[in-house]
Amino acid sequence: MSDLRAELTKILDEAEWEWLIPHVQRDAVILVAPDLNLLDVGVAIASDNIPSVEQWIDQQLITKPTTVQVGEWNGDRNKRFNTLIVQPYVLVKEIVSA
Repeated sequence: MSDLRAELTKILDEAEWEWLIPHVQRDAVILVAPDLNLLDVGVAIASDNIPSVEQWIDQQLITKPTTVQVGEWNGDRNKRFNTLIVQPYVLVKEIVSA
C-alpha cells in the first residue's frame, strides 16, 4: 500500500481548468471535497477500497462536477485544481484563492 501511495504522490499535480475540459467531456472527472485528502481518495480508488469510496459518495464528498460548477469554471479558464490521475478517472480538488 505504501508503494501505491508513493507512486500516486509522484503524479500529484496542478492543472488549469482549460486542461481538464476534455476529461469532463468524457465524464472522467471526480471532484474531491476540500476536507478530504486527494492522495487518500486516490489510494482508496486504486486499491478498490469500496467501503471508503461508498461512504464518500454517500456523504457527497466525492462527486461529479455539476453543470453549475462547470459553468463557473468555464468563466475562469485559468482556475486551478490539484489533480491526481487514477485511471480511468481524473481526481480534482479545487484550489480556492485566498
